[in-house]
Amino acid sequence: MKHTRILLALLVTGLGNFEFGISADDEFSKSVAALRNVGSEGEGNLAASQAMEYLSNSGKEAIPTLLSAMDGANPFAANYLRGAVEVIFNKTQEEGGSLPLIELGEFLLNKSHDTKPRAMAFDLIRRTDAGVANRLIPGLLGDPSVDLRREAISRLLIQASDLVKENKKPAAVLIYRQALDAARDLDQIQTISSELRELGRNVNLTQHFGFLTNWNLVGPFHNKDRAGFDEVFGPEKNFALDTEYKGIDENVTWKQYATDDEYGMVDFNEPYGALKEVTGYARTTFISASDRPAELRLGCKNAWKIWLNGKLVFGRDEYHRGMRIDQYKLPVQLNKGPNIILIKACQNEQKEEWTVQWQFQLRVCDATGTAIHSISKTGSKVAVK
Repeated sequence: MKHTRILLALLVTGLGNFEFGISADDEFSKSVAALRNVGSEGEGNLAASQAMEYLSNSGKEAIPTLLSAMDGANPFAANYLRGAVEVIFNKTQEEGGSLPLIELGEFLLNKSHDTKPRAMAFDLIRRTDAGVANRLIPGLLGDPSVDLRREAISRLLIQASDLVKENKKPAAVLIYRQALDAARDLDQIQTISSELRELGRNVNLTQHFGFLTNWNLVGPFHNKDRAGFDEVFGPEKNFALDTEYKGIDENVTWKQYATDDEYGMVDFNEPYGALKEVTGYARTTFISASDRPAELRLGCKNAWKIWLNGKLVFGRDEYHRGMRIDQYKLPVQLNKGPNIILIKACQNEQKEEWTVQWQFQLRVCDATGTAIHSISKTGSKVAVK
């Protein structure tokens, strides 16, 4: 009965689908469950190691099932499952066997699976039969997985570059434009925009990403001994733009701020100076055309919190560990009409040159990274012209 309950739990979570010739035996079910139960503090590692040894001896038909087990798994469990798949794959290759390409392809094309195991399925297909993988690449251009999408964009960049060499510039522009619409990785976007500009086209990366550029700022408030992150300052109680607050040395009010940075950087140092041990707030209104799910994607190397319509979304109390586009992806629900976004950014006491930044960038997009624009910006510049 105990083993039956384990198997039923796997079936309920979509992990007990042991087709492709796998026997749904208790040991296999228990081993998959052991890997998925690994915790961040090392709990379950002993059982997971034993399970790895068992699963690594499974046949190649086990691979799609192990990939399915990665759906919803925590990063530590996913690493174990990925390792088991790699061992089986390598063993199959060494023995001259072939992988179940049809099942792997069906797994890849099923977008209900998580993006990471789907990307791994594609990698296994490519390592087994590059010709099959190449035929699949064009269909990945709009894929939810940024890793898979990257493959299709790379193909377009090669095609566009070849067209430029053949002096077919209008066709190259159209291919680069198609790539830009789908691109999400900064290096690819920079390459595409550079090539388009070389071809005489204007590129508006702010519009492409959907960075929010018009804000109201207020500050500075203190962050002595890094206490500002937890302290509730006035803007968290009342963020109305006509409100006056008690700052560090004097009362402070909201200031209009617009950034012209191509990547939407909002820099508190511009209005307030290169201060240390301070806290600032930024507020903007995003007007949504409908009630809809979205993501707030933030880049920030300071400690920060973010609220949507007065409700705390998330926060992170750490400083100067690097910054990149889409560093933090925060799922939210937008209301039709105005949505108030409030950001708190804390600067610490460090004096090194690389700690000067007191800034952030924010954009609103869907789960694939496609920009969602505030409807107040309808009719503004297109990304490429």
